Amino acid sequence: MAGPEIPIIRTVDLFRWIGWAQMKAGEDWIRERELSRAQSFVLGYLVQNPGAIQRDIAEVSRTTAASVSSLLQGLEDRGLVERRADDANARTKRVYATESGAELIAGFDEAMAGTEDTILAPLTAAERSTLHALLTKITAELPQPSR
Repeated sequence: MAGPEIPIIRTVDLFRWIGWAQMKAGEDWIRERELSRAQSFVLGYLVQNPGAIQRDIAEVSRTTAASVSSLLQGLEDRGLVERRADDANARTKRVYATESGAELIAGFDEAMAGTEDTILAPLTAAERSTLHALLTKITAELPQPSR
């Protein structure tokens, strides 16, 4: 009499599981700072691209100008961003992360590196190297994700 059949987990499902663990860690880090995913993305973008205009933010975040305006208002109310008139065109507003905003979002990359270490903890250094080489080989054939 055979025992219960053990389901085989597909490789792609294992990738999803790892992606879910990374995403959850990122969301937890963001939630601890009382930010939404969209707010944290825009704040991080502004730290890297000070003085962006709302149209650029809408384009990079793949949302509407109205949504960006509302999102920025919430960040502005918390003192995390500020909008300033453009020197060349007073109707154009440039958006900057404030010092408080930059400090709030600082450390995300380090937190995600820690998550990677946690996920890969069961592997030896050699296994990590092999995994990295195999994933590099796979991804070399795939289209690059847009940032």
